Amino acid sequence: MLRRKILKIIFVLIGAIVGYEIYQKIYFIPDLYIYYNILFYILAVVIGGTIGYLLSLLFNTKIQKVLSEIIVNLQKISTQNFTAAIIGMVIGLIIANLLAYSLSFVPIIGSYLPIVLSIILGLIGINIGLTKKDEIVNYFGNFKNIGRTNKKDSKNTAFPKILDTSVIIDGRILDICQTDFLEGELIIPRFVLLELQHIADSSDSLKRNRGRRGLDVLNKITEIKKNKIRITGKDYKEHKEVDTKLIRLAKDIKGKIITNDYNLNKLAQLEGIPVLNINDLSNALKAVILPGEEIITQIIKPGKEPEQGIAYLDDGTMIVVEDGNKFIGKKINVLVTSILQTPAGRMIFGRTKKGKK
Repeated sequence: MLRRKILKIIFVLIGAIVGYEIYQKIYFIPDLYIYYNILFYILAVVIGGTIGYLLSLLFNTKIQKVLSEIIVNLQKISTQNFTAAIIGMVIGLIIANLLAYSLSFVPIIGSYLPIVLSIILGLIGINIGLTKKDEIVNYFGNFKNIGRTNKKDSKNTAFPKILDTSVIIDGRILDICQTDFLEGELIIPRFVLLELQHIADSSDSLKRNRGRRGLDVLNKITEIKKNKIRITGKDYKEHKEVDTKLIRLAKDIKGKIITNDYNLNKLAQLEGIPVLNINDLSNALKAVILPGEEIITQIIKPGKEPEQGIAYLDDGTMIVVEDGNKFIGKKINVLVTSILQTPAGRMIFGRTKKGKK
């Protein structure tokens, strides 16, 4: 109801102003007695306002509908998109205004060119703003923080970290976030979310469970990190592979990639992109065990060879025990004979001791 009244008032005011201007420019008679001119001015304003009121009755509902649709669509636009579009439009209008004076001297169409140029450059500015929204937001975010940091602090600025699909599904990134060892923003590309969604919707039950686990991990990370999580819509449609898109994004935002994907790790290193590999971190944190040491462990299952038994440390490291097959389900003393370090992890080889626990 309030919106309808406001629209009526606007129509009446516009109609009154138009009536006033029409009389002044077309029908105004300088030699006419001043009181008659005042009377005609009043009549022109009243007639214009009345016409405006009648037009408001005719178009009020349609205009309200259009305004409601515009408001609903604007509410759906994210703050990041809206800010980038406004910045792009303002820059486009500034450029158009700088060129308008020169173009106004063009014969015949000179008076119309500034208007056309403003519309064209404004639309181009909005388009560029939406395309480059991540760079714009990052630039103004860094500009805002200039006064808060000095040269010493700038050297210690944390790089944004980009999460790939494998590390999200793996789940160990959640434990790392809980320890608060990771500094800076965690970037989650929208194309990674789409890949997770496709995995979660897979007809294969194993893939479906992995995808759903990844989505659950993301929700928990968001609760922990809160304002340090940023989802970016930046995409590279010319590339189909997610790994290639991750590398392009890391280059554009000068970030690091967190992954446990061996192929992505090698590809990123070739491109000069810093990589934080969860497997490397896990291996670095494992307890140091040297050949000749004795450990107590429980044989879980038989090994590949007939006499072998398999055991595990608390951190998941596999122990291959010679002559351990007959001790399955029991705790025994194992003498470490050798350690094999592989890209996938670490394996410990040992043999049984005579003493049994």
